[in-house]
Amino acid sequence: MVARRSRRVLVELWNAALAAVEPKAAVERALKDRAVASALARARRVGVFAVGKAAAAMASAVNGPGPRLTVVPRGYASRTRTRGRVLRASHPEPDHSSVRAARAALAFFRGFDRGDVILCLISGGASSLLCLPRPGVSLAEKSRRVRRLMDDGASIVEINALRTRLSAVKGGRLGRATKARLVTLVLSDVPGDRPALVGSGPTIRRRKGDIVRVVARNRDGLEAAARRAREMGLSARIRPRRLRGSALVKGAEFGLEVRSLSPGQALLAGGETSVSFDEGFERGAGGRCLVFGAGAAFLLDSDAGLRLL
Repeated sequence: MVARRSRRVLVELWNAALAAVEPKAAVERALKDRAVASALARARRVGVFAVGKAAAAMASAVNGPGPRLTVVPRGYASRTRTRGRVLRASHPEPDHSSVRAARAALAFFRGFDRGDVILCLISGGASSLLCLPRPGVSLAEKSRRVRRLMDDGASIVEINALRTRLSAVKGGRLGRATKARLVTLVLSDVPGDRPALVGSGPTIRRRKGDIVRVVARNRDGLEAAARRAREMGLSARIRPRRLRGSALVKGAEFGLEVRSLSPGQALLAGGETSVSFDEGFERGAGGRCLVFGAGAAFLLDSDAGLRLL
């Protein structure tokens, strides 16, 4: 009975967190922003460009005519019907499909001029989906240097900084291919929620008149889960430091913190961990969250649940 109730609580908190960062709803809220709505209403022509793992869902929030280009990960199934041109590119590592997508994005942006607005919807994964190495750098060399940094355990901020230095479209370079005004809505998956770091900031060119909004972030999900926990009669606390580093190690640390909770308390945490091959995870099903959970389980005795009750 205790285990069943614990599971129900966890599912409720998980659902609350996801609802708070749901891509379509986040974009719909942002489109009601006075500055955003005014820019779109006054434009001679509006184009919609979406790229990232949440691109299809974000684009589904936008109605109206106009050219569209959406770039999504190859192999990702989406329940959302996507209008306009859709390209599928490689993720999490780029290949020639990512180069084709980047060239198509440049052509799309060059098709707009002064008086036009491009609504740019950016989410995590865009760095791999749009990959056009700068002159003098090959795709193989760029991929090799990024992979080496990843294997060294670098953060997503450090990795995206390298990607930007080696790219012809990242760091605002895609945005600089057009004279149109840009309205960029960002679904953040990086520490600090800096728009220029999400997807390596292809449209963050810092030009007067452009509008940039972060429409959802990790913290929004945590705060929504905390509110739901309190509605269920729990005392909720959000871990002040973001999760970063080895999923196994951070899971064990989280499990140790959970063991100190009193009945009726909930501990919430978010961030981005990593899994290293030298930890023995070359094969198998699952990913970072599963490894994190396994690490936490090592520190929790079998009948403790999550000590929420």
